[in-house]
Amino acid sequence: MTTENKSIVGRALAGLVDTGDVDTLASYLSEDFTHHRSDSTTSTRAQWLAAVRAALGPTAGMRVDILHLLADGDHVVVHSRRRLPDGGPEIVVVDVLRIADGLIAEGWEVIEPAGQAAANDAWWDARA
Repeated sequence: MTTENKSIVGRALAGLVDTGDVDTLASYLSEDFTHHRSDSTTSTRAQWLAAVRAALGPTAGMRVDILHLLADGDHVVVHSRRRLPDGGPEIVVVDVLRIADGLIAEGWEVIEPAGQAAANDAWWDARA
């Protein structure tokens, strides 16, 4: 199951990352897909796809590099680096996706601006 779930997510993201193909991604989402953000907001399938289309669609210009694609049971983790067009900020994103019945049923997303990583890690530094 883990290998198949990783493959499902890989296929769902391939067109999106390469060409901005949001429709292929949509075909891998369950009808009751829910997306969660670290600020406690949630989106429905339609709301999330509209946001993805605006950010990653063919005319949006965001570049996405997938760094890791890891799976454990019904969860797949995607670690990516994204660059906004026109020299905008670079962000690092971790998505945790839950697979059910061969479709992506739920997702959680954590975003960190790469330029703020050192400041955000200050709590970890024992000298701070």
